[in-house]
Amino acid sequence: MIKQILNRLPRKPSKSSDNRDSVGGSVPPPSSSSSSRSGDLQTSKITNPSSQVPPGLSPGLNHLNKYAPPVNSKLNGNCVIPVYEALPSFKDVPNSEKQILFMRKLDLCSVVFDFTDPSKNLKEKDIKRQTLLELVDYVSSASGKFPETVMQETTKMVSINLFRNLTIPPREHMVLEKIDAEEEEPVMDPAWTHLQIVYEFFLRFIASPETDAKLAKRYIDHSFVLKLLDLFDSEDPRERDYLKTILHRVYGKFMVHRPFIRKAINNIFYRFVFETEKHNGIAELLEILGSIISGFALPLKEEHKLFLLRALIPLHKPRCIGMYHQQLSYCITQFIEKDCKLADTVIRGLLKYWPVTNSSKEVMFLGELEEVLEATQPADFQRCMVPLFRQIARCLNSSHFQVAERALFLWNNDHIENLIKQNNKVILPIIFPALERNTRSHWNQAVQSLTLNVRKIFSDHDPELVAECSKKFEEDEAKDKENIMKREAIWKRLEEIAASKAVTRDGVIIPRTLPHQVSSGP
Repeated sequence: MIKQILNRLPRKPSKSSDNRDSVGGSVPPPSSSSSSRSGDLQTSKITNPSSQVPPGLSPGLNHLNKYAPPVNSKLNGNCVIPVYEALPSFKDVPNSEKQILFMRKLDLCSVVFDFTDPSKNLKEKDIKRQTLLELVDYVSSASGKFPETVMQETTKMVSINLFRNLTIPPREHMVLEKIDAEEEEPVMDPAWTHLQIVYEFFLRFIASPETDAKLAKRYIDHSFVLKLLDLFDSEDPRERDYLKTILHRVYGKFMVHRPFIRKAINNIFYRFVFETEKHNGIAELLEILGSIISGFALPLKEEHKLFLLRALIPLHKPRCIGMYHQQLSYCITQFIEKDCKLADTVIRGLLKYWPVTNSSKEVMFLGELEEVLEATQPADFQRCMVPLFRQIARCLNSSHFQVAERALFLWNNDHIENLIKQNNKVILPIIFPALERNTRSHWNQAVQSLTLNVRKIFSDHDPELVAECSKKFEEDEAKDKENIMKREAIWKRLEEIAASKAVTRDGVIIPRTLPHQVSSGP
């Protein structure tokens, strides 16, 4: 009787039968608890990937068990990952399971391989590359808002792959001229085959309308932005180009980060100008700022004017300005177009950092000066024209023909010529001596010809003033000659007196004596 009752009770399944059920071909119908766990897997981060069954062990598993993520680690010469196999394609799984597959693919791509040895992990590297390409396609074609867990895993994968110590040290000869720097071959990162796709994936993730900035800013935070900015010192120009595009997208999408990004770029400029004068990404950062400045609202904030005064203008100081001068000049002119009253500040800043012995840098300054003057109004021009044309007069008399030629080309600009004509009574007396010396004694024929053209412009506009300046120049020349003759006569007289005293009195010539020694006493 008791035995019959015991036989009717439900029997507890054994461990062996559980194992057979989990690995066998038949799958039990999902219970309410199992279905809820399945839903949790799709919406939460995988916390224990090492407990998953590696892919390919059994064809009878459902999709959730079929693509287990690998162990997150870096592959160097000593670390070996037990399983690194490709996961199923997105088209091979139902839509309800694509998100969990996406997260596992992100985890798969969080393994960083060693590219210093091209023969290592060839199969695994190719699997990662193909998986990264699939992630790019998935993000590009996403049709629903990314949840917070996806954003967290995305930034994690991007951080692991991109944020690294740059293996190539910054260029030691960054202080050389632009010509020398251009002769150097850019150093290409050997891991670019993976890095490029990671950059492309992150760019599309940021630009995707399915990425909610309010959620993403929790993970793309100030620390993330600073690490992104550190990568601008990369030697690889391809990497800097991607960084430029990505940072611009981040600036546009995350309005809350805009002041911080501007301040962080300022700090990079300060360190570059006043400490190191070595950085590979100044041109790219300035290119981003050029787009940012063009979007500044009017009237300009005091913060933006201080940025011009304290960061942009001092960038004219380093010798390697040729590496980024085009982008810097664009930023400067953008400020003047926004507020023409800043022209006086910019021109005085250029005069402060005007090169003395660097002729190629001087030619660049003259080119930038022309762009600034073209956007300058007469009232602002009058405030700085005296120190400005004193410097231009020195450039006109430069023995380097390109400097003198570039200074004379200023008169080819109609707006600048009109500004000069309106103030010729102040400007011509400053530069006339330089023009006259060029016509008389400059070694370069092209400079002499251009000088005559400039002088003719003044003669046609105000011949009386030219005659007056010419007369004053002749008088000054005569005075200079007279002073030179007087000085030479004085020196000659002194030499005669010294010679006569040396003949008559030997005491005038002081013989070389030993230093006087003080006796120590009796």
